[in-house]
Amino acid sequence: MLYHIAKPSFPLSKFIKHYWTLENCIPRGEEHIQRIVPSGLLELIFYFDEKPVSTAANHSINENTLITGQLNGYYDLKITGRISLFSIIFHPHGLSAFLDVPLQELYNQNLPFKLVFKNDANEIEGKLFEAKSFAERITIVEEYFFKLLKYNELKHIFKRIHNSVNKINQAKGLVDINELASEACYSRKQFERIFSHLVGTSPKQFLKIIRFQHAIESKSLDKNLSLTALTYQCGYYDQAHMINDFQQLAGMTPKQYFSGYEPYSDYFQ
Repeated sequence: MLYHIAKPSFPLSKFIKHYWTLENCIPRGEEHIQRIVPSGLLELIFYFDEKPVSTAANHSINENTLITGQLNGYYDLKITGRISLFSIIFHPHGLSAFLDVPLQELYNQNLPFKLVFKNDANEIEGKLFEAKSFAERITIVEEYFFKLLKYNELKHIFKRIHNSVNKINQAKGLVDINELASEACYSRKQFERIFSHLVGTSPKQFLKIIRFQHAIESKSLDKNLSLTALTYQCGYYDQAHMINDFQQLAGMTPKQYFSGYEPYSDYFQ
């Protein structure tokens, strides 16, 4: 298996978290099941060979290039044969700097790249399919996103939500929505509407996801951390509260999740 990850150029770093690529081949007759859980991030992914099969209808993979919006729950991908992909991971609000559509329209679904990025979609896909290296693909998409960048058109609202997301990150999701709205100089209703427009989900749901990701990160940093300690360290009211969130977002209890998966937070790590 060949896996690589790279940071974006500095001018795009406030919008794009990183790029990653994977080349792998599952032996004939075997399959790998990958559980996808909400990460708080949006992804644009290009498949260059066989595509995985999704267990969820709204996350079906019928196209070679897809945009994944914010998730409200989990689903599984069944991977067989050869997989070759290139992916762009956006910060929670980063994709809004390149699109004219409200990001809540992508909520909890996979959409074809050409449906969202209508202009030049076929050309960009063709260039990426022909590219010979990870670095070449990064150059292609960075040139494309520089052309699309609409940051100056929404700078006045982007900066406010950018600051809100930073505060959420620093607090690991343990922050009051009214406080976020006040610091952004919005009423709560205005804040919820603008946040959903730029991030793709409500502030309440986003905070739940970040708290969940923080729990995964905490466990990855200390494998011996008990579930009781994890409950209170991550701001859950009690273990029942944490169990309920894990079952909704990961489809299993924290004990089952940490027994079956190596803890790794896509958001924080």
